[in-house]
Amino acid sequence: MSAAPARIPESLLPLAVPVDDLSEYHRNPRSGDVEAIADSLRVNGQYKAIVVNRGTHTGRPNEILAGNHTWAAAKQLGWEQIAATFIDVGDEDAARIVVVDNRTSDLAGYDSELLADILEELPDLEGTGYDQEALDKLLDNRALPATIDLPSDGQGTGAMAKLEYLQWGYLQWSNMRVQITAAEVETLNAIYERYTTENRGDLGFGWHLLQEPHTETAEAPDVEVKAAPDSDEDEGYEADEDQEDEDA
Repeated sequence: MSAAPARIPESLLPLAVPVDDLSEYHRNPRSGDVEAIADSLRVNGQYKAIVVNRGTHTGRPNEILAGNHTWAAAKQLGWEQIAATFIDVGDEDAARIVVVDNRTSDLAGYDSELLADILEELPDLEGTGYDQEALDKLLDNRALPATIDLPSDGQGTGAMAKLEYLQWGYLQWSNMRVQITAAEVETLNAIYERYTTENRGDLGFGWHLLQEPHTETAEAPDVEVKAAPDSDEDEGYEADEDQEDEDA
């Protein structure tokens, strides 16, 4: 990989030291994804300093306690400098710092649904440490709401209906996923089945779905339409039904 200039923000520049002046911790138990960290440094720059032990008490000068893989990634990118903070501790304290830095990362957890939402909102996954496969797993495990608001009950009343998720599906492209109703699932299945029967495969189905007119429709599941809380709206709703009867 060709050398890339170090991307260190101005606030960290006073902490910048030569990469070659530092050394990896001599017994680092952690194996990290250097490629992913290098990708983050390339896209996001260095956003926090690594921690280095001066080594007065250990006899191992400028040994990295926290950020070994960040340092390795910077070297891989060809950076000449990296931001670092320095402490000066003995072997026992150095070992504790190395272990706890790794352990606290292991103990941390995620709100998976919130994480999936954040990743979906990004224009791409570059520099996040996630790829599409990892995002797909998050999306697959994301809990669905018990109900969905529909813009209409399908009868022209404009009332809001609640549809229980007895059946559900989703449309996905890139890192976007949209929930769809049971009726929409059935309609898409019908279009898909007809297409694959006619074409002996599903190659080009996405383009067909976007470009061609479709007449398949699936009957929407029965839903309970709840009257609006405003009594005036209720009266207007009944009047609309009467008008429809007269027109008929």
